[in-house]
Amino acid sequence: MFPVWSGSPLTALSLNEQPLTGSERFRFRASCLIIDLVTLASLAAFAGLCLVLSVTPGPDTFLVLRIALNRPSAGIAAAAGSAAGAIMWAALVGVGLAAILEQSAELFRWVKIAGGLYLLYLGVSSFIKSRKAAKAGVDGSAAEAPLPYSRLSALGAGALSTLLNPKVGLFYLAVVPQFIPHGGDTMGTSLILGVVVAVIAFAYLSMIAVVAFKAMRWLKRPKVSTAVERVSSGVIAGLGVGVVASGATS
Repeated sequence: MFPVWSGSPLTALSLNEQPLTGSERFRFRASCLIIDLVTLASLAAFAGLCLVLSVTPGPDTFLVLRIALNRPSAGIAAAAGSAAGAIMWAALVGVGLAAILEQSAELFRWVKIAGGLYLLYLGVSSFIKSRKAAKAGVDGSAAEAPLPYSRLSALGAGALSTLLNPKVGLFYLAVVPQFIPHGGDTMGTSLILGVVVAVIAFAYLSMIAVVAFKAMRWLKRPKVSTAVERVSSGVIAGLGVGVVASGATS
């Protein structure tokens, strides 16, 4: 039997089928609307969860704060790198690679240690740069002070910080299945949720970068700026030590 197609799914009928009645059409459209509303409500709930998690201080927050103290555009670039890392994790979850990470305790441990070592490196190197900058200011050789992060290096630092954090992948593994409809597209859903995470994280971290720079312009006293830079560097390094210790003992 050949179907008769007249331009709409509602009118794609075989010759032995009866057209939908008015009430049937209404029920069909109502069910589609309900599905759309449920999907939007789920997406809104996911966005709310991401917002709550974003405002919770973490490695990315302190990294962006540290980078933005001297150059806000570099801080925003670091925020963009973190957002890109979130989308990459979403893609990894979509193709199933993150599930391997979840099932392999040894692999998870080494990725965790690598992420901790990277944070430790960022914290120590930032602290050293801060000391050199302070010394250059005291000696009157400000021209020789180390340059702040470039936008490209900040972008890479933000992306690596997120990619080397296996907890981001486990977050997707725990949350994404809750939002995939039965028989739905895992990769597509993962990427959509990844974009939601990336947009919220980028907006929040960019705000942190701008506020940090504005605050430093307001508090231009060298002792204050040096103290803030060293404290933020110490926090990043401390987070790295904690992650390495946790990974080594897990």
